[in-house]
Amino acid sequence: MKIIDISPLIDEHLAVWPGDVEFSREVSCDVKQGDHFGLSSFTTTTHLGAHTDAPNHYLADGGGIESVDLGNYYGDCQVIHVNVAADCRIQASDLKTVITSTRVLLRTDSFPDRTTFNTDFNALSVELVVYLQEQGVILVGIDTPSVDAYACKELQAHHQISTTNMAILEGIDLSQVAEGHYTLCALPLKIAHSDSSPVRAVLVDSNS
Repeated sequence: MKIIDISPLIDEHLAVWPGDVEFSREVSCDVKQGDHFGLSSFTTTTHLGAHTDAPNHYLADGGGIESVDLGNYYGDCQVIHVNVAADCRIQASDLKTVITSTRVLLRTDSFPDRTTFNTDFNALSVELVVYLQEQGVILVGIDTPSVDAYACKELQAHHQISTTNMAILEGIDLSQVAEGHYTLCALPLKIAHSDSSPVRAVLVDSNS
């Protein structure tokens, strides 16, 4: 069994959505400085690195992250590699693999440098989301900051996802992950009324 960490390192160099709150950590007590214990706090956007969106991120009457179904974030998943041009939405026809899991993670390699925010990353088309829903998918993940394009204000993919309460996983690092089936674990924190939560997303490869 092999555990594959698909969560980017969180530090002050991790790029966030332009205009959002960057990660910063303040140390209050430090054992190296003679304190009896270490103590720190941090300030950041909740849409940081590997994270999941709550319904109230894009729906006025949506619930917070504490209300999501945790079962969506744990279980068998399928990693699929997708090769499309920069700044394009992924269509169902771009998937060259038959979907055989209820959780699908898409590797696009279109957001390669986690310290620099490039705006031409790939996103999901509404047509693809509908196709995934028809296949019974309950979670879709992508290795970019959002399932919608950078310039999109209407959040069409988010809204289509909400029609079946499908879970969203964004910002994951699949750069070293081969296509295939794994066990996903990416549970959000139980933060009251939050529109998102960072996750420690991992894949378990039972064949290694």
